[in-house]
Amino acid sequence: MRIPRFLRSRRFLGFAAAAVVLLLLASGIYTRIRGEGAEDESGGFSSEGAGVVSATSTFATNIAIPVRGAAAVRDTLVLGVSASGEAAAWKQTVVTALVGGRIASVPVRENQQVGEGRVLVTIDPAQYQLDVKEAEAAVRNAQAAYQELTLFDDEIEDEAIRTARHEAARAKSGLGGAEVRLQRAQLNLLRTRLGSPFSGRAASVQVVPGEWVVPGDELMTVVDLDPIKVEVQVLESEIGYLATGRDAHVTFAAYPGETFTGEIATINPLVESGTRTAKVTVLVPNPGGRVLPGMYARVSLDARRFADRVLVPRSAILERSSDRRKMLFVYEGDDQGGLAKWRYVTTGLANDSLIEILPNTETDSVIPGEIVLIDGHYTLIHDARVRLVEDVADEGGRPS
Repeated sequence: MRIPRFLRSRRFLGFAAAAVVLLLLASGIYTRIRGEGAEDESGGFSSEGAGVVSATSTFATNIAIPVRGAAAVRDTLVLGVSASGEAAAWKQTVVTALVGGRIASVPVRENQQVGEGRVLVTIDPAQYQLDVKEAEAAVRNAQAAYQELTLFDDEIEDEAIRTARHEAARAKSGLGGAEVRLQRAQLNLLRTRLGSPFSGRAASVQVVPGEWVVPGDELMTVVDLDPIKVEVQVLESEIGYLATGRDAHVTFAAYPGETFTGEIATINPLVESGTRTAKVTVLVPNPGGRVLPGMYARVSLDARRFADRVLVPRSAILERSSDRRKMLFVYEGDDQGGLAKWRYVTTGLANDSLIEILPNTETDSVIPGEIVLIDGHYTLIHDARVRLVEDVADEGGRPS
C-alpha cells in the first residue's frame, strides 16, 4: 500500500507526536485526580483544599493567649477640661537691700533650701553700730536736760499742770526726737542682716562678699516650690463646669509619661475680653522640687460629673471595620485560664481613660465586676482560649 505524500511530511509527523504526548499527560492527570478523590473519601482531604493546610492544624487551639483585663465598674464619670500653661512658684519674692554698705557675707547658694528667717545676706554693720551708739548718747543728753526742766515738778499737786510741764520739757530738751533717732539707728542695724521671708529656695543670687550696694538693689530671689503653681487659661464656655478643690491632672514636657495630680486652687472671676478666657490656678504637690518654674504643662481639669454609670477602660472597645459596630471581649474563667467572649455594646460619654456602656435592647451590656480585656485582644476570636497576665509582652503575647 502506498502512503500518501502528506502523511510523509515532517510537519505532520511533528503534530502527531505532540498529540500523543498531550493524550498521555491528560490520562495521568485524570488518574491522579481520581486517586486523590478516593483518598478524600477515606482520609478527610478534599480536592478544593489540596496543598492548603488549615489554621486549626497549624496552631494548637488549646494554647491560652496571654491578655490583660480590668474590671467594669459602676462609678461617676468625670469629664475634663484641657488647657496648657506654665509652672510658676507658689510664692516668690525678690530680696532687696534696705540699707547701703559693703556685703559682708552671702551664706547661702542658689537652689539651697532655706527656712523662714534664715540669714541670706549680711551688710557690714560697723557704720550702723556707730549710729546706734551716737543715738544712744543723744538720748542720754536729752534725758538729762529733761530731768533738769522737771526737777521740782513732783511738788505740783495739780496733775494736769504736771502733765503739761512734762510734755513741754520733752519738747524743749529734744528727748522725743532723740528717742526716734535711736529707734531708726537700731532698725538700720537690724537691716544689715537680711533673712528669708518664708521657707523656700534661694535663687538668682546677684551679689558677692565685698560688693557695695545701695538701698533698693536686688540681692537674690526666694521661691517656694512646694506646691508648684500652674496657671492656665480656660474658655469662658467651660468655666461654669469647674469648681475649686476639684482634681487636676498635670503632665510636664520635662517628664513625659508621668502624671502629677493637684487641685484647682482659684478661679479668676474676670474674663479677658480679647481671648474670652479666665485664669485658673492649679496647685500641684512638689516635695522634691522636681518641677521648676517655667516648665511647660498640659492640664486636665475635672469638670462635669455623671454619677452611676457603667464604665470600662477605653482600650477595651474595638470597632468592626465592616459596619463600625462597637464590641469588647469579656473574660469567662478563673486564674488558670478561660475564654474570651465577644459582645456588641453601645457606648456613651468618655474621658481620656474610661468610656460609658449604655443599655440598649439591640446590643449586649456589661455587669460591674466583669473582667473586660484591655490588651492583647485585637486579634482574638469568639471563645478564644486566654489567660490573664500583668504584662502581655513579657508573657510572649501580642500587645494591642
